[in-house]
Amino acid sequence: MERIYVGVFEMFGSPSARGVSAWTHPRSDLTKFHDTQHWISLAKTLDDAGFDWLFFADSFGYPTIDGQMVGAAARYGINFPLMDPQLLLPILAEHTTNLGLVVTETTGLHHPFETARRFATLDHLSGGRLGMNVVTGSIQNVVADLFGHERMREHDLRYDMAQEYLDLTRRFWEESWDDGALVNDPSAPVYVDPEKLHMIEHEGQFYRSRGYLTVDPSAQRTPVIFQAGSSGRGKEFAAANADCVLLQSSAPEQMAANIADIRRRAEANGRDPRSVKVVATQSFFVAEDAADARALQQEFRDMQTVEVAAAMFVSNTGIDLLALDPAKPLSQIPLDEVVGQMGQSNIDRFVGPDGTGPSVGEILEQLRVRGIRGSQMVGTPVEVADQIEEFLEATDLDGIMVDPLFGAEDIRDFARLVMPELRRRGRLGDQPAGTTLRDRLFAEQPQVTVAS
Repeated sequence: MERIYVGVFEMFGSPSARGVSAWTHPRSDLTKFHDTQHWISLAKTLDDAGFDWLFFADSFGYPTIDGQMVGAAARYGINFPLMDPQLLLPILAEHTTNLGLVVTETTGLHHPFETARRFATLDHLSGGRLGMNVVTGSIQNVVADLFGHERMREHDLRYDMAQEYLDLTRRFWEESWDDGALVNDPSAPVYVDPEKLHMIEHEGQFYRSRGYLTVDPSAQRTPVIFQAGSSGRGKEFAAANADCVLLQSSAPEQMAANIADIRRRAEANGRDPRSVKVVATQSFFVAEDAADARALQQEFRDMQTVEVAAAMFVSNTGIDLLALDPAKPLSQIPLDEVVGQMGQSNIDRFVGPDGTGPSVGEILEQLRVRGIRGSQMVGTPVEVADQIEEFLEATDLDGIMVDPLFGAEDIRDFARLVMPELRRRGRLGDQPAGTTLRDRLFAEQPQVTVAS
């Protein structure tokens, strides 16, 4: 059987992320994010169960209307508050051995040199298990206000900046130090061979830099690059740059078309289309008894409200669905004028090329049940494993990211019940201690190195 990849999707500091709310349920531990022991315990569970990585999404924004935070955002904890997950990674690295640690970095808000230095440091501290999820930004109106930008940056401009940003960051990682530059010989004495250092000089459209990376090469040199853009420009960026592409789970036929498009674009960029791993977020209700799993799903659905769903849609698109005619489609408003550069993928999923689509009322109900998360799989361990295999077969996915609804208990159930079943079917790979995340994903491909 072909090996699949299994990660976990998390956010650090928000009890109601991604448009659903379950933090008041007795099963939930979604408000324990301040407790490092909570995260250490979770990371150890994943490491022991053989998960491939723990992924932290991140954002600087929160739901607003006309520049003011939506009251429901604070009241229900919808993408607010949010803490900095990069600061958590060294702690988790210290308490795990094989688990990959993936964290989000927003381009356009930091200089490439600073990013190269910080992520090289994190890769050292994690023993080469770092992944960087490259995003061009979300909730752009809030980001513009928080960072003092005069206006939101246009969607395509953000991708232009991101390409130059990533190109320069990679140059620092891959070109500034030759292999063997770090000598560390007290008898010579030579710590770094200056002949094996190279000044990086860059004069681009958005960035300027001249100098050396001040961190020696880590085990991976370049962290594994994740990317989640789903617009046409986002998929083009992913196809050219990403090692692993993250998609929002959707109907199998729609997902299969998206994956085929990404692989075609990768090949057009001179890459082996199979060298790009594609995974999708997926939520689960699993129990030894199928009736218990279905009951848990119903409890979750009964907790969801239109108010939370609408606030999350405001956060992602700037559109207040509650102010629109519920009987008409989203195209009842001039989307290009109202939305500008915000949340295009979250609009496209509800509006076809001809402007048709579900009514606003139908959109709200879909969002109420699952927010902006993917579909939900329900059943016993065998039934859930069957559903996973059927979904991967129908879509050409390389794996999934478990997107917990109630919190760590969802993940522990998946680790305890589903992971052994996937392993029994030959779907999970063995991970020898001490290897990098890149090794784990691309064992058949050589490490990125620079010749002396």
